Amino acid sequence: MTELLSPLAAATGLPPAGLLLALAVCALVLLALLILAVTARGARRRAVESDQRMAALLAAQGEMQGRMATLAEIFGSRQSELNQSLNQRLDGMTQRIGATIGEQTRTTHENLRRLQERLAVIDAAQTNIQTLAKDMAGLQQILANKQTRGAFGQGRMEAIVADGLPQGGYAFQATLSNGARPDCTIRMPNGQPQLVIDAKFPLEAWNAMRAAKDPELARASAQQFRRDMDVHIRDISSKYLIAGETQETAFLFVPSESIFADIHEHFESLVQKAHKARVVIVSPSLLMLSIQVVQSISRDQRMREQAHLIQNEVVRLMEDLTRLDDRVRKLHGHFTATQKDVDDILISSDKVKRRGTRIEALELGEPAAQPAPAAEPRLGALKLRVVDED
Repeated sequence: MTELLSPLAAATGLPPAGLLLALAVCALVLLALLILAVTARGARRRAVESDQRMAALLAAQGEMQGRMATLAEIFGSRQSELNQSLNQRLDGMTQRIGATIGEQTRTTHENLRRLQERLAVIDAAQTNIQTLAKDMAGLQQILANKQTRGAFGQGRMEAIVADGLPQGGYAFQATLSNGARPDCTIRMPNGQPQLVIDAKFPLEAWNAMRAAKDPELARASAQQFRRDMDVHIRDISSKYLIAGETQETAFLFVPSESIFADIHEHFESLVQKAHKARVVIVSPSLLMLSIQVVQSISRDQRMREQAHLIQNEVVRLMEDLTRLDDRVRKLHGHFTATQKDVDDILISSDKVKRRGTRIEALELGEPAAQPAPAAEPRLGALKLRVVDED
């Protein structure tokens, strides 16, 4: 190294160490310049790249702004469509809700109207129930009093008899030959004895038996009821069954279907005793049926009594029909003769018409027309014949 630097040192007049130092400084300067050149070059490259990146960023920003504008436009149109769709749906929903509310309102008004009608019916039924309760209370008071209860049974019996029989076919409180006065007597047809009906049914023991809660008291009330019924049946049989004046059987009227059914169910012995005593226990329905049977028999009797009058009227009707038939036949003969005369007149008029037509067709200037006067007498004779037939 020293050998290499010696010529350079000799040429420059510098010592080798100084030359070496100078070379080192030059090398450092060159290295610094090289570094500066490389650094400047990198800076220029980085600036270019930065410009390119900035341009790319600006382009991307512009593209992004365009896309954002497009998205904003799309979002605006979509929002408008969404608002329109929401408005339409809200309008439709509002209409449906309004229609539903209107229908519900009409239904509610109709239900309220029906409820008011039903409440009115319920009020009327409640009023009727209150009226019936008052009537039941009055009926209970009637049944609690013996005299009033007898009047109640008498009233029901009289109503049934008066509704089923004509006036004069029955009598109330009529006096019999033995002085007894039954509640009702029915006049039987065909001259048969009258039928007696008694309406004084003993209800004291019956009500006591139904009201008793103790078995012993109920048994005692039942025995009392049997005794009262036995006494009443014997009284009817002894007072109201008179040979030749009344029927062999009398009616004991019970003014309640339930009492009638209970008697036949629980007191069969009383029913048998009544049959043996020729007393028939009847309820309102059985009495009504018996009255209808009596009415039918009376109607048949009246028809038989009026049968001869009907026969006489039928005979007279047949005589009138025979007389009418004779007169119709005579009238038919007159009509037949008149029709024959009319037919003869029509024939004569046709002949006259034909002759007139032939006369009208003749020519007076020709000799052939001379025989016409000879036909005149025949025409005149025909006219005279028609007049004579008239």
